[in-house]
Amino acid sequence: MRAALALLRRDLGLTFRAGGGGLLGIAFFMLAALLIPLGVGPEGGALARIAAGVLWVCALLACLLTLDRLFQADLEDGALDQIALGPLPLEAAVLAKAAAHWLATGLPLAVVAPVLGVMLSLPGQAQATLVASLLIGTPALSLIGAVGAALTAGLRRGGLLLSVLVLPLYVPTLIFGAQAADRAATGLEPGTALLFLGAVTLLAAGIAPFAAAAALRVNLR
Repeated sequence: MRAALALLRRDLGLTFRAGGGGLLGIAFFMLAALLIPLGVGPEGGALARIAAGVLWVCALLACLLTLDRLFQADLEDGALDQIALGPLPLEAAVLAKAAAHWLATGLPLAVVAPVLGVMLSLPGQAQATLVASLLIGTPALSLIGAVGAALTAGLRRGGLLLSVLVLPLYVPTLIFGAQAADRAATGLEPGTALLFLGAVTLLAAGIAPFAAAAALRVNLR
């Protein structure tokens, strides 16, 4: 447990010390969402209809933007070999690194989402559901992304391949997350969509660490 927490703190420190990572994801999320009114127009009704989907797509892309270095930097400097040889199981290390990615990217996105929701005319009754859907769904983005990052670690221009690999796997999270906020915006019950969203995240938590660890072992041979 101590080793996992130490790895989590290390990754968080490196993320913000490098000036990229989470800050880059938040900046992209905000800029992408703010560009939508310029393309669609300032009419509130049109923005309200697409606000939930737009914010979820922007959150997905912001998470994807920071995934390519999840294991790459550690592989290049030899830290990944030390992690693999250490007392912490590689599956637990993957889980800790995915948690650090979520804390640096997914959690801040959920915090700033209500402000962008107001700017996109998202109805007030949907704001809490939007935040809840992001808090429940974005961990799945980090976990699934960790599998893609492990598969592409060590490859040149692996970022493009990473996107191709994980984007199809992000579809269920995107659908249920956007649907939950959209249903709340139209006065419908979002509970079922949130339950399905939580199920996707739990499934990712159960499978992704083992899949990513297996891919890393292949890359470390």
